[in-house]
Amino acid sequence: MNFTNKNVVITGGSAGIGFATAKTFIEKGANVLITGRNADSLKTASANINSPKLKTLASDISKLSDIATLEKEVAESGNKVDILVLNAGIAKQYLIEETTEEVFDDLFNINVKGLFFTLQKLIPHLSEGASVILISSGVSVSGYAQMGAYAATKSAVDAIARTAAIELADRKIRVNTVAPGLTDTPMNQQTPEDIKNAIAAAVPLKRIGEAEEIANAIVFLASSDASYISGSYLSVDGGVTIRR
Repeated sequence: MNFTNKNVVITGGSAGIGFATAKTFIEKGANVLITGRNADSLKTASANINSPKLKTLASDISKLSDIATLEKEVAESGNKVDILVLNAGIAKQYLIEETTEEVFDDLFNINVKGLFFTLQKLIPHLSEGASVILISSGVSVSGYAQMGAYAATKSAVDAIARTAAIELADRKIRVNTVAPGLTDTPMNQQTPEDIKNAIAAAVPLKRIGEAEEIANAIVFLASSDASYISGSYLSVDGGVTIRR
């Protein structure tokens, strides 16, 4: 797969799945803009990738003003976006009866509101035949304790993707969802080791995923090899959803 001269925007690209995806696209020739809330993390990501094809922008997608800054950056570049990866998100684990309004609002402001309005503001800047990929989670279609609010946000992501796939089809823009299982990323470092081991034991492939494996699925859906795939929900979880 060759992405030479393709322009890619990835939200939440300073670490984990977003970082691995940015690195993979750059290795395949793309120009990539990544966003993140933390300027220091973006600086570290830039140093690690070390490519003139990478640009960074400090942007918190829970803030509409920061989304406007991203839109301005894209507009002023003079380039249409060929691939948009809406990856930025957070995870918090609480029982339903212990979930506070603050936790609920944090999850929805970033995972749903931020994603929705980032997509809205960048739609005019998408090229004809662009590819949009939303990052969901296997919890959106399966039940896990302590994941009530988080799972609800990811179910919303799935719904947004399905709707966007219909609304953007007349511009030949494909919209798909990638749903990782538990993946070895900084966001999941808070997950206790015994829980990680229990999850891995329940996966048919008997391990958790690597960020690069999720990135490869994203890159495939963005490629011409997936030219007739739109509105899909791709589980990248070692087969764990088979059991649900």
